[in-house]
Amino acid sequence: MTVIPDIYAFEERAAIAEYDGGLSRSEAEDLAARDQGFRNADHYWQWLADYVLTKQVGG
Repeated sequence: MTVIPDIYAFEERAAIAEYDGGLSRSEAEDLAARDQGFRNADHYWQWLADYVLTKQVGG
């Protein structure tokens, strides 16, 4: 199964974790990415960048 990122949920989850949870922005984004099945925020953003370039899910 391929994970399709939800950028709105990612941003909301990261903001809540940062402001209400006291995490750094980096930690909050990693948490939000893991909630969507990615290893971390870098993996999340790389997936989105690859999709924009290839217009294909899963490479």
